This record gives sequence, C-alpha cells and structure tokens, in this order.
Amino acid sequence: MGEIDLVGATKQALRRLATTVCVISSRHEGERFLMAATAVEAMSMDPPSMLVCVNRSASIHAPLAAGADFAINVLSADQEDISRLCGGGAKGEERFACGDWQDGPGGIPLLGGAQANVVCKQDGLFAYGTHTIVIGRVESAIVGDVVDPLVYVDGRYTRVPA
Repeated sequence: MGEIDLVGATKQALRRLATTVCVISSRHEGERFLMAATAVEAMSMDPPSMLVCVNRSASIHAPLAAGADFAINVLSADQEDISRLCGGGAKGEERFACGDWQDGPGGIPLLGGAQANVVCKQDGLFAYGTHTIVIGRVESAIVGDVVDPLVYVDGRYTRVPA
C-alpha cells in the first residue's frame, strides 16, 4: 500500500470512530480563541489531566504554544451550530457569535449549556507531525445535568440514542 493509499485508508478508518465534539477555548493577551476538536482524551486521573491535539495551523495554536491555559467545552447535541461556526470560515471573535459564553477562571471563555466545561492549566506540549499534543492538568470541572452529547461520525453530526 502506497503512502497516498495509506493516508486515504486511515482517513476512511477514522470516519468510523464516533467521537464527542468539543470546543477548546482560551484567552491570551486579552484575545479569545476557539476551535472545534474531536481529538480530546482523558490522560490520567492521578493527577486529573486531559490531552488535546491541535493542528499547528490553527489560530489557537500560538497562544497554547505560549503557555495559555484552556477549557474543554463538551458540546450538547443542540450546540452543533457552534461546531459548524468553528469549522467554517469564521475567524477570531466571530467564533463566539453562537452560544452563551461566560468568562471563567483567568478569563477563559466557558460555554453555558455544555455537557461539561473542563478548565485546564497547561502542563506540557509534545509536537508530532502536523499537530501539537497539549496536556492540561484539570483545575475544575462543571458537569451538566442531562447526558446528550453532540457526536461526530462518518462525516456527520448525530446524537447518542437515549
């Protein structure tokens, strides 16, 4: 299998990996940043920590590379518009046009109505390929009452059946 075939096959395989959609928010030097992400994972419970994979071409990459703390906002099924805004042509502050955004610790934007908001203090970076793995030590977590996350699979948004 050639390299192009391997990339295509890998992309097709990953379309079968259903993932909860999150948006990563941060504030750096007074400016807010936001990106949609599905490459978000729990890393450890001792200490509680998370990892997020960020493309180096993403606007949020520079603030995170400079040490900015961040929040992982786990989207509810009815917050698809926020993910689409981040994945479309919206840039900078335009990405905050949808949703109920409030300032959390250190001014980090937190999304109201999310499934969860996990506030992280940056605790490490690891460059690999086109991305940087950002490690965050969990500082606080706010959890919603209803479990109804936005899920992305096979190139489309869906929800987990009740």
